[in-house]
Amino acid sequence: MRVTYNANRIDIPLPFWVDASFWDEKEERAKKGFYNKGITTKDINRAIDEYKNCINEVFAKYEYEKIIPAPGDALKLFNELAGRKQPNEEENKDVFIFFDEFLSEGSTYWTDGTYRRLKSTKKHLTDFNPELTFGELTKNKLSEYVLFLREKNGLRNSTLKKEFSLLVWFLNWAVEKKYCANLEYQSFNPKLKIIKEKKVIFLTWKELMTLYNLEIPKSKNYLEKVRDVFCFCCFTSLRYSDVYNLKRTNITETTIDVITVKTIERIVIDLNKYSKSILEKYKGNDFTDEKALPVISNQKMNDYLKELGELAGLDSRESITYYKGSERIEEVYKKYELLTTHCGRRTFICNALAMGIPAHIVMKWTGHSDYNAMKPYIGVADEIKSELSSQ
Repeated sequence: MRVTYNANRIDIPLPFWVDASFWDEKEERAKKGFYNKGITTKDINRAIDEYKNCINEVFAKYEYEKIIPAPGDALKLFNELAGRKQPNEEENKDVFIFFDEFLSEGSTYWTDGTYRRLKSTKKHLTDFNPELTFGELTKNKLSEYVLFLREKNGLRNSTLKKEFSLLVWFLNWAVEKKYCANLEYQSFNPKLKIIKEKKVIFLTWKELMTLYNLEIPKSKNYLEKVRDVFCFCCFTSLRYSDVYNLKRTNITETTIDVITVKTIERIVIDLNKYSKSILEKYKGNDFTDEKALPVISNQKMNDYLKELGELAGLDSRESITYYKGSERIEEVYKKYELLTTHCGRRTFICNALAMGIPAHIVMKWTGHSDYNAMKPYIGVADEIKSELSSQ
């Protein structure tokens, strides 16, 4: 919000950001239909009205006293009336005091993965400048930070974009808390070349059956439980976090009924003969907390999956393309080198679609609410169908 008087100008940042397509320049208000992270058109326009009322009160006071205030004095009085902390009180404090508060507040409802990623963001910021303040986060400084992440940490552009979005999340929180009055980050958009659709790594039905029926040597019997849990994800679409938390009470004779960890929504998945067989195999085992399957840590499971995939001969060539800065990089891997727990979910989706199960049914099982999120999988399923028809 800009206030001009007697050739003086005061810029007052609003506590919210509004996409240009939802801003009415003539009326200087947000248009109907805006929604972002719980903030609505009504919230924004209410804040604008409150700020305008404070401004009017400021200048009514100075008019009564017959004083033409200096911009700094007018802004200070506005901040007092609006209940805003003075920018110079907080802008000169390092961001990490507030980042710790952000982490503490979010730890009660974020997933462990989200918390770890945001702690990593804080570490990146600390490595960049351990005395960083909100006031220093100009566009130039943000450009330096992006360059730092790419050169010092070797991040791909796609990872860089995600990392920057986490910083923006924190800064939006700080603005809403009135800790930060510097809004330059809202108009900063790092220009990053990114492959539009990330390649989907999954197992074909033939590869899945090879893994499912694999005779694992006794010397590597530690891989058997990893194979069973991974295949269970391939047959049910469960994420690692959900199969880790799966309890016997979530299972009926024909379905799995769970509240997902990531999206906190209830999904009901039909069991097939393969997933039933795996559950039956471990039915007599007494796992901690009434868990249904012997799930180890995600990191260890990812390591073992690569070993398991190599043992199963899953060595088809997979080309991965990405950007670092302006450099286009192509790398070729054997499929087993790319196996992670999340490939189980992708395997389920791709094979279900390839078998002709309608997308809306698959989305019901997986908990996807956005059809756009299914598009990459639909493309893969079409390729599978094309290959099968040409054989």
